[in-house]
This record gives sequence, C-alpha cells and structure tokens, in this order.
Amino acid sequence: MMRIKFTWGVLLLLPTVSLAHSQNHDQTMKHTHTNHLIKENSPYLLQHAHNPVNWYPWGEEALVKAKNENKPILVSIGYAACHWCHVMERESFENEEVAQLMNEFFVCIKVDREERPDIDQIYMDAVQMMTGSGGWPLNCFAMPNGKPFFGGTYFPADNWMNVLNGIQNAWINEQEKVKKVADQLAKGIRENEIITVKAEAEPFAVADLEKAFHLWKQEFDTREGGNNHAPKFPLPNSLQFLLRYYYFTEDQSALSQVRLTLDKMVIGGIYDQVGGGFSRYSVDAIWKVPHFEKMLYDNGQLISLYAEAYQLTKIAEYKQVIQQTLEFVDRELSLPEGGFYSSLDADSEGVEGKFYVWEKAEVDQLLGDQSKLFCEYYGITDRANWEEGNILMIQTDKKTLAGKYEISVTELEKVLEEGRRVLLERRKDRIRPGLDDKSLTSWNALMLKGYVDAYKALGDEKYLNRAIKNAEFIQKYLWKGKAHLHRNYKDGNSKINGFLDDYGFTVEAFVALYQATFNEKWLLKANDLLGHVILHFSDDQSGMFFYTSDEDDALIARKMELLDNVIPSSNSSIAKSLFLVGTYLDKGRYIERSGQMLANVKPRLEKAINYHSNWGQLYFWLANPLIEIVVAGENAMVQKRKIEELFLPNVLISGSKTESSLPLLQNRYVNGQTTFYLCENNICKLPVTKVDDLLKQLSAINTDQ
Repeated sequence: MMRIKFTWGVLLLLPTVSLAHSQNHDQTMKHTHTNHLIKENSPYLLQHAHNPVNWYPWGEEALVKAKNENKPILVSIGYAACHWCHVMERESFENEEVAQLMNEFFVCIKVDREERPDIDQIYMDAVQMMTGSGGWPLNCFAMPNGKPFFGGTYFPADNWMNVLNGIQNAWINEQEKVKKVADQLAKGIRENEIITVKAEAEPFAVADLEKAFHLWKQEFDTREGGNNHAPKFPLPNSLQFLLRYYYFTEDQSALSQVRLTLDKMVIGGIYDQVGGGFSRYSVDAIWKVPHFEKMLYDNGQLISLYAEAYQLTKIAEYKQVIQQTLEFVDRELSLPEGGFYSSLDADSEGVEGKFYVWEKAEVDQLLGDQSKLFCEYYGITDRANWEEGNILMIQTDKKTLAGKYEISVTELEKVLEEGRRVLLERRKDRIRPGLDDKSLTSWNALMLKGYVDAYKALGDEKYLNRAIKNAEFIQKYLWKGKAHLHRNYKDGNSKINGFLDDYGFTVEAFVALYQATFNEKWLLKANDLLGHVILHFSDDQSGMFFYTSDEDDALIARKMELLDNVIPSSNSSIAKSLFLVGTYLDKGRYIERSGQMLANVKPRLEKAINYHSNWGQLYFWLANPLIEIVVAGENAMVQKRKIEELFLPNVLISGSKTESSLPLLQNRYVNGQTTFYLCENNICKLPVTKVDDLLKQLSAINTDQ
C-alpha cells in the first residue's frame, strides 16, 4: 500500500489512537441542539443528532454547501457499537467550544460505516495511506469535491482542537499544497486495487496452495489458537478454509489448528458463557478479555463454522455452542418481522463489559450450595480476573471436576446448566447494552446461512424454519422490483441501494436454502440477483465487480473489494455464487467468469492465502472434480438427511419430490420410489435406491482421489 508524506509539520506531530467501539445514549435528557441527522434512521447517526456540531448526513445538501462556501469537509465515520467513537463524542462532539470551531471552519458529515461501507472504504484507504493504520472512529478532512487530504482515528479533545486549527490554517494559507496532497491521495485510492487480468486459462491445483499454507502456518498460535498476536479476531472464513484444506490434503496440522482455535474460543471470555454468542474480538492472546460488543456478522459466520466442524468431528461442545448462540440470536437480535438486528454495544452505564461480568458474592448469593462448584468451573474468585469483575472462562474439564466432587459428569452438567440459567435470569434486571436495531441485508444473509448450516449439521427443523422466515423478510422489506436489493431496514424504511456484498451473501444464502429445502424458488431468485449484479456492478475489462452499482451517485473512486477479512470480500462471494448457480442451472458463462475472477487473484492468493481464504474455498471447487448428488422421489427430504449431516465440501446436492425441469434433475424422477444419483465429471454412477449405497459410492470416489 502506498504511503503519502506531508510537508505540514504541525499536522504530522499530532498523535492518534486507533480502534473502536460504544456507550449508551441518554434518551431522557433535554436537548439544547438538534442537527440534520435527526431525519435519519441509523441508530449511530441518531446518537449524534443532538450534538452541538451541525452534522449533516452524506448527501447532496452537505456537498453543495461545501462547494458553495469553499469549506473543507470533515467526514467522521463510526458505528453504533463503537466504544471509542462514543468516547470522542463525549470529549469533543458534545463540547460547545469544539463544536463552534467545527461549525465555523468545516462542513461536518457523519457516516454510519455499516450503512455506507462504500464511503468508509475510500476514507479508510486514505487514512491508512497517510498513517499506516486505521480504525474507528475515522476522521478525515477532504476538499469540497470529496478528495481527502488529512485524517486519523481517535483524537483526544486537546489534540482535536489543534487539528482543527491546523487544518484551517493550512486551508487559508497553503491551499495549493492541500490540493496537491488531495490529488495524490485520490490517485492512490483509485489505484489501490488494480487487477492484472489473466488472458490465458489458468490451471488450478491443490498442490499450488501448499506453499501459501505453510507460509500462513508460521503465523499460527499453536498453544492458544488463532494467529500469534493480540488482539485476536475469530476470522471464521479462514478457519473454514483450513477445514477444506484438511479435507483435500489430509494435512492434520490444518485440522489441529481449527480444533485448537474453536476449543479455546469456547472456553474463553470471547464466548458469553452465560447467554451464548461471541464478542467481536479478544484484546489479549488467550481469548480472555473480549471487546464486548456482539456483532450479527460474527455470530452468523461462527455458527456456520461450528456447524461444519461438528459435521466433521461430532464434538459435543460444538453442538452446544451452536444451540446456545442461536438461542442468543433469537432472544436478543431478532425482529418480530423475521429479520435480525445489527449489534449489541460493548458498554452499559458507560462501562465496558459491565453487563457481562460478575462479583463472586453475587454468584454465591444466587447459587447457594452449588456456587463453589460453579465458580471453580468458570474461574470466579473474590479477587476477580479483570478490572471490572469476573469474566467467566472455563478453567477445567468436566470429568476432572466431577471426579474431584465425587459426582457424575451428568450431575455436574445439570449444576452448570442451572447456574447459567439463574445468572441469565438475573442479568435481565441489569441495564442492557445499547442495541443497533437496524437490519443490514448482507449481515442478515450471513445469519440466514448460519441457520441453514445449523439445520444441516443438527437436523433441528426450527432452524430451517427460522432461515425461511428471514429469507421471506429479505424478500418483503429489502427486495425492490425484480432483483434490486436495498442495504438497510429500520422501522419500515429501507432507502440505500444494496452493495455487492448484499447481493453476494444473499445469493449464497438462497442457494444454501435451496439445498436444505429443495424449493427451487430460492435458486431462481439467486439467479435473478446475479443477473442484476452482472448488469449493474460489472467491470467488463477485468471480469471483476465494483462494490457499488452504476445506479449510485459517483464517489471519488469506484472501489473493488478483493481481500477476505473478518467478512469475506464481496468479489470472492460473487465468484462463488457464479460457480454455484452456474452449476445448478447449467450456465457455462457463469462458471467461466468465476474461473476468470479466481485466475485474476491467484497470484495474490498464493502469496497470502490468509487474506484470500474465501477465494481459497472456490479454488478447491475448481481444482477438484465436483461431485453432484441428486435425490429424486417422494421421500427426498427425509433421505437427504444422512448426506447433509456430513462434512462434504466437494458435493453439490439437489433434489425434488416431483418432476423438475432443473438441468441436474431432468429425467431423474421415478414414480413411487426415491432414487439417488451420483455424478462426477459429467459421468454418473448407477442410480441406487438406498442412501447407504450412495454413501458407499461417494466413499469410493473420495478414496480414489
């Protein structure tokens, strides 16, 4: 990534502190000020609607004002569950003196990064080019035309005043230098993700991933799981890649790293031992102290990850994590209409983690005679293991503790379950963390797929029904016209056009829902969405896709998202979607384009597979013969259960209880019986009528490979 050097010493000397995250907003106070954000429905923007800063939302009104008055723009970006965003609000944006300076010198724009990731991408790129790091709150100064020229993350109040005065001084006295820096930065932002197009067909072989895997392996923490540094993020897509790497190579080190990481997270503070669900990351290397906000996108992906790990290993604790986390989602992140909320804050009563930690005396009072055993299991002590109280972490295995207290493991589990129930009930009386009650299409799709994957792994029909309910929510509230998605929904309103991840994740979720239900409407709707993406997001020169639609107002750069991180990149999701839908509907041009996209990123992938893990999952599909399984007949839904409860990443399943016109199902239905077909490389085995015979055919193929 390019770095921009500045000539204004006053600005270079100002320190910034990276990172993020949240606090409750007092809704009962009388408001002296009201700004333009009051008309928005983003919870994050509404938190700032009564600042003395004259905030505008991103839009024509603010941009025209900046041009007409020849004022620089301040773009301040955060999100509702962001702790340091709210610290900066308290210290600076609620300060009358600071606000006066901001209002006089700048046109101030507030952006919810979750609603407008397209804007966040541009100004985050700029700050990373200038400082080498980024985070939220993100504060970036820009020309009236939107080109950034200076920025940082969190600024303490005194430093912020110096920044404001320094920027104003540079704007008045050195405007040509400012313009030159802005032009240089804008050029860097536009060139940041240039793709080299591979003109020739690219062969894909699993062996080519071995070097990339071993490079990544050097970063494994082989004692605590995850990567060998703090803070630690779960990065579920990376672990899903490792599951596939193990499946195709039988490299035990890949599976060992997945199991170690999943096991350590399950016993750690990053997992809510009382109420289920995962926090966003751990600030330390042992998964102990979380940054306590809970994000929908993390929990949706982690459910999918634990479901796949359970399919492969049948480890009972993974099943429990899936069940408890989905109970949390149902209890705390679910809309009555069928959608999912975005996140829970880290703070309550202005204190990070207060809602989740415990004093031993309170636990003793609640659990009585059972408290000693419960506290020993979860590491609850009088001294406490964190500055704000005890973070519950599993300290011993059940068999050892049960033996110590001369009880059975079953009896111990009953004590622990009852203790968790009592603490969860008491926690209801505490002041809750703030809820970001908007719904985002892409995050809903990740959770939808999580529910489907949980159903496949565990066979619980209620998970499948919840997934269907969410898909219907997306159709009703976020789907406009034939195949036009909106990004956001809150209180009956959805007004932002969908971005590429909204389409990609929804297509993948709908394909998964088809696989679980054999209801072809979900597959056809996925195809409609891909048609819209190809029409409105395509970069015809490279075969890749822009993050924004050509229906949107232009920003200073049209970004192309390639790197997989805490969330898979939108381009890798679309590439997988093209392959899946192309295979199901026999659309060769989809499969060809998917291969072209992967070929374009293959050099990057082979250098840093950990930042291209979702691309890596597509790589396995294209490097190995894909196995197609068809289940046709009246008992198709029942019979497929033995197949989908297995971890089979190289299998695509389709089926129908009746005749079907889908390419994979044509002429496969036999009246009065359920028939199984297994095909590889356009060659099919003899059809069988027993699922066990099908599994024998599948085992023989995998053994031969």
